[in-house]
Amino acid sequence: MRYLPKKLHWKPSVLLMSDIFRLTNQIKHYDWGSPDFIPRLLGVDGGGTPWAELWMGVHNAGPSETEFRGKKIPLINLIADNPPRALGKEAAKKFGGLPFLFKLLAAAKPLSIQAHPNSVQAKEGWERENRAGIPIDSPGRNYKDSNHKPEIICALSPFTAMCGFQTPQEILHGLGLLSAGAPSSLREGLMPLMTALKNKSETTALRGFLAALFAMPQNISGELSAYIITAAGDRAKGQGGAGEGDRLKHAARFAELYPGDPSVISPFYLNLIELKAGEAIGLPAGVLHAYIQGFGAELMANSDNVLRGGLTPKHVDVPELLRILDFSPHRPKIISPMPDGGLPPAFFTYPGSFDEFSLSVLRNPGGEAAFPVPGPAIVIVTAGDMRLGSKQDLLLKQGESAFITACSAPIQCSGTFTAHIASLPLVNSLPEAGSAPVWKIRQ
Repeated sequence: MRYLPKKLHWKPSVLLMSDIFRLTNQIKHYDWGSPDFIPRLLGVDGGGTPWAELWMGVHNAGPSETEFRGKKIPLINLIADNPPRALGKEAAKKFGGLPFLFKLLAAAKPLSIQAHPNSVQAKEGWERENRAGIPIDSPGRNYKDSNHKPEIICALSPFTAMCGFQTPQEILHGLGLLSAGAPSSLREGLMPLMTALKNKSETTALRGFLAALFAMPQNISGELSAYIITAAGDRAKGQGGAGEGDRLKHAARFAELYPGDPSVISPFYLNLIELKAGEAIGLPAGVLHAYIQGFGAELMANSDNVLRGGLTPKHVDVPELLRILDFSPHRPKIISPMPDGGLPPAFFTYPGSFDEFSLSVLRNPGGEAAFPVPGPAIVIVTAGDMRLGSKQDLLLKQGESAFITACSAPIQCSGTFTAHIASLPLVNSLPEAGSAPVWKIRQ
């Protein structure tokens, strides 16, 4: 647990005399990032460079800051000043710190195909790599911390993702269409994948398929990329072409970005998911996935552990990925806050079985209302302006965020805005028309 440097001359609990703190957050400029989404939200000139993620939380790879007596201090230090007051007694005892990491994610290019470990796997991998003396910032390091990383992502724009294995039968069908017009050398090169998929056990079939994909000879994977690009071009010209429309389109884009990577056929073995703005999916541990394009609010346990499986120049550890993956077919349920009437509710919590967090959306058409989520929470305004008030007022403009402590007095909010909120687990309860939002903590 970290505390403020003595040179700031602080006393215990002095920092938490307030209960709402404006945040300054770090931006990650990864190559796959969009030059538009995050700068537009923040109202700044992005300079044409990729703005990939905005991090809100206390993870050491991108900690948020706030202000105390005119000086910037890390949010983690503010929480450490009085954890029960900042987090609540139970959360402070259970987690020891803020248990979630909140991000805005903006993808113009596909992220790597990846999965995240469960708690046991993360702890074991973290300790194993520590014993091996692998530096924490080494490109070959898999585990950046000892925590698991379940997550949920809510689309802020149309958002395309791949998530979870299709069934072996679906993959066989898709690869059959893809390879129908392929040269005999490529059809022969794909046979180990097809053969593995015919195993009667779905999990054995999928494990064997992925192992065969990673073992694909380089000349075959190169031929596969070239064939997919040609087939997609033929289809676009109305000359036929292999595969199913959207799957082939995405595969061709992957082949152009990562020629020779066998994972360019990932749209044929992972489920393609198209989210409308406001829709979300949850991702448990061990589920293979990749975000392809779009802008979203992403909430996860406080971890940066990623095991990659393709579409990346970064480190890919095939044995470790195969060790932590769940090889069951999985198509995530799309969660939408849109009720039958077609208008979004004023407040909605995306349901999920996450121990560390809940993601909620709050929309206010103007006027004053009770803020419906208890602290500890992080709120970011994704449209409009929002005024928060209890002991003091804080105006948050679009793109600005704040940390709300567990000790907060009842908070009022006003303005015309949409805000996304990260908090401890809540159970969603949609209010009846004209009534106030209702929430309760999931036990």
